[in-house]
Amino acid sequence: MSSTTDKIRGFANQIAGKAKKAVGNAADDDKLRVEGAAQEAKGEVQQASGEAKDAIKKFIDG
Repeated sequence: MSSTTDKIRGFANQIAGKAKKAVGNAADDDKLRVEGAAQEAKGEVQQASGEAKDAIKKFIDG
């Protein structure tokens, strides 16, 4: 995947995870809160991966 794709998917997962957590909080649903937190964390990792790819490309390109 490209760095841009990683960053976009990461951002989308973070937003979806935050929404799930909010619904879980509103509905007092522990399962949704946990799923939301996991999805949000996945998004953070994806965004970090995209940033790392950008940094490596910049380093290689000089």
